[in-house]
Amino acid sequence: MLSDFSMNVNPMWNLVLLGLATAAVVGGCLVPNRWLPPLPNDKLLHFASFAILSLLALRVADGRLQAALWLLGLLVLGWLIECLQMLVPDRDFCWRDMRANAAGILFAAACAQLYVVLA
Repeated sequence: MLSDFSMNVNPMWNLVLLGLATAAVVGGCLVPNRWLPPLPNDKLLHFASFAILSLLALRVADGRLQAALWLLGLLVLGWLIECLQMLVPDRDFCWRDMRANAAGILFAAACAQLYVVLA
């Protein structure tokens, strides 16, 4: 069961860490490009950010339904970020970013499931 992925850590700390990581991702995605340092690969950053957020969300989830809802919520968050980027100077909605977000979410879910099966 995916709830085994929580690794016996205080659930409050998992939630705090998820909140801080989410704030960092949202904040980084909603500033103008000129404020950011040169980035190595935008799509890789989207993939990694949403994979990490997904792993943190799966640690908070209690059961498969909650896990699925958290992951769906992260996908919606990615879409909202892309929509809001249209309001930020030098930023636009990008379907490739959405694909990278979704791939990161799916990768993290698969890794978490593999961890549970092998543990």
